[in-house]
Amino acid sequence: MLSQPKSVKFEINPGQEVFIETGKLARQADGAVTVRQGNCILLATVVANKDPKEGQDFFPLSVDYQEKFASAGRIPGSFFKREARLNDYEILTSRLIDRALRPLFPEDYLCDVQVLISLISSDVNVMPDSLACLAASAALAVSNIPIKEIISEVRISRMDGQFIINPSKEQLAKSNLEFLIAATDKNLMMVEGEAKECSEEELVQCLEIAHEAIRKQIKAQVELRKVVGITEVRDYKKPEQDEAIKEKVYAFAKAKVNAIAELGSAKHERSDAFSALKKEIIEHLGTEITDLQKKLAGKYYEDLKWEVVRDMMVDKRIRLDGRQLDQVRPLAMEVDPLPTPHGSSLFTRGETQSLTTVTLGTKLDELMQETAASAEYTKFFLHYNFPPFSTGEVKMMRGVGRREVGHGNLAMRSLKQMLPDTTVFPYTLRVVSDVLESNGSSSMATVCAGSLALMDAGVPVPKHVSGVAMGLISREDGKYAILTDILGDEDHLGDMDFKVTGTRDGICGVQMDIKVDGLSMDIMREALSQAKKGRLHILDAMYACMPAARADVKPHAPRMVKLIIDKEYIGAVIGPGGKIIQEMQRTTGATINIEEVGNHGEVSIFSANKDSLDAAVKWINGIVAVPEIGDEYEGVVKGVKEFGAFVEFMPGKQGLLHISEISWKRLETMDGIYNEGDVVKVKLVGLDPKTGKFKLSHKALLPRPEQAPREDRGPREGQA
Repeated sequence: MLSQPKSVKFEINPGQEVFIETGKLARQADGAVTVRQGNCILLATVVANKDPKEGQDFFPLSVDYQEKFASAGRIPGSFFKREARLNDYEILTSRLIDRALRPLFPEDYLCDVQVLISLISSDVNVMPDSLACLAASAALAVSNIPIKEIISEVRISRMDGQFIINPSKEQLAKSNLEFLIAATDKNLMMVEGEAKECSEEELVQCLEIAHEAIRKQIKAQVELRKVVGITEVRDYKKPEQDEAIKEKVYAFAKAKVNAIAELGSAKHERSDAFSALKKEIIEHLGTEITDLQKKLAGKYYEDLKWEVVRDMMVDKRIRLDGRQLDQVRPLAMEVDPLPTPHGSSLFTRGETQSLTTVTLGTKLDELMQETAASAEYTKFFLHYNFPPFSTGEVKMMRGVGRREVGHGNLAMRSLKQMLPDTTVFPYTLRVVSDVLESNGSSSMATVCAGSLALMDAGVPVPKHVSGVAMGLISREDGKYAILTDILGDEDHLGDMDFKVTGTRDGICGVQMDIKVDGLSMDIMREALSQAKKGRLHILDAMYACMPAARADVKPHAPRMVKLIIDKEYIGAVIGPGGKIIQEMQRTTGATINIEEVGNHGEVSIFSANKDSLDAAVKWINGIVAVPEIGDEYEGVVKGVKEFGAFVEFMPGKQGLLHISEISWKRLETMDGIYNEGDVVKVKLVGLDPKTGKFKLSHKALLPRPEQAPREDRGPREGQA
């Protein structure tokens, strides 16, 4: 007989219930749950191998979040009509879950773990990624896989001054900040998000409010774990240890590691010195040690470096490259280093360098972002490239990895806060950061380089955005060190790695990974304050390089004009089957896009050539203009009849130039007067009340001969 499903529920907001259920679906997984809010249902499963692979020396956790198109009643638009590789949105969601879950596992647990979260039913009022980490954690909670704690994650936004936990998509669109925050019952684990220049204190307030909501979700998971009856976790094979080898490594190398660390050398010099010392250790241990002992010696050596460098920073307040704790590395930057891109910059901070370009595109260049529930277009996107030569390595180029997607997204969200409204600057914007060197936070270099390149491209951004990567090292004795502008070697040493971007007036983006238990909000405030100091230092240098955006786009960049027309003229501009708009583009060389917005039409015209742009604007203005009697025009003869000529005096508008209106002299015939294609100046003199056709005159623009009768006068006195 099948066991009955077990479930718990809680309120995430008043009137919004969330149900967590297990025991019904995917019962062969080590842990499986569904999380439901409204009609939104997520299925999360977790499976772990019983034993680690032979020789495994790292924790192989994989997390994949995917939205099934059937969940929203849609069929994928791809050629194969099935879900394929994860899109960027799914990759970013997977990364957020991974970063929150990874610290939960014991450090000596090296078995393969796979966490899969699928959206199987969609609800337009519920954002599923807000519940994805809850689902993943709940799947672990109902399994016997060893975890140290239970976590959850929420999204927090602020609309009209009020903080909202897990807002709807509509509420989020009206919010001025958004953060995704993961935590255990006691400690924050992960923060990522964006804001319209919020203060450091407002960020701390977000963290505190979100943490309270997370505790409710953790309580529900603990209750479900008890209902399921999970009281013990599975045993697992722990990595081999050799205390004798560890003691020898520490005794031989501790002073030498300390000496190298205190040299304040450059990255490659330091790396070469540490590598040489590792060889010395192996030689010191002798030829009789086994391959396993050699491997363990390497591990203990890394552990020793971790301890020595951390103690050096906390006790001596110096760093691997000799800087002070709050010191930013030397800065060098320039704009317009490349002649052809529409905007470009080169930003160098220490041994990290980004060459960034901006390309201005049209409506046709917009990026479609597709999820199960929607397909939307964006006019701004940023791509981040991290080639192996940037770290002096040789690696296979296998396309964009998750790291590149995540780093690019953080930079994109930060720069987005300062972009002008599309009604002011309707270009599609593509920013590309090519990282040429990397030794610490190339994503923050991308933010700085991107801001400079946008201003170089003439994008009317009001302020620069800069970013700085920070680190925190804390010890059980209460001592700690906050590091500004961390190196690559310092990145894995810290108990909190965090990146903060913003303007002089506030925070635009945040990414934090917090690994220390019991981090106080006072230390958090101090760390954010130090980050602000570093951010402002970089901003000063950026303003010295590029004080403000160029007043105009570059001469070779596409020019853009936007025309607002009456809704009734949209069809006239497009023409039957697109005939008119296609002819305009073919004739002028401009790119023209038209769309209906509310009760009017918006026509966007792009061209790198001013004459081309002007010709297209003139053509469209002619189509949508209303002819007025008395106005003068330069028309083209479209046809000649015995009684006169038909003249197109405005695009798509023709009138009759009667034979009697061509000259003050009486004409007997049209022979030899006009041919098709001739240009003639005419005046609109009337509208036929019966047919509605326009009446044109050429003679009205000619001086009246003396002998000509004054047709505008009435009969002379005494004449009938």
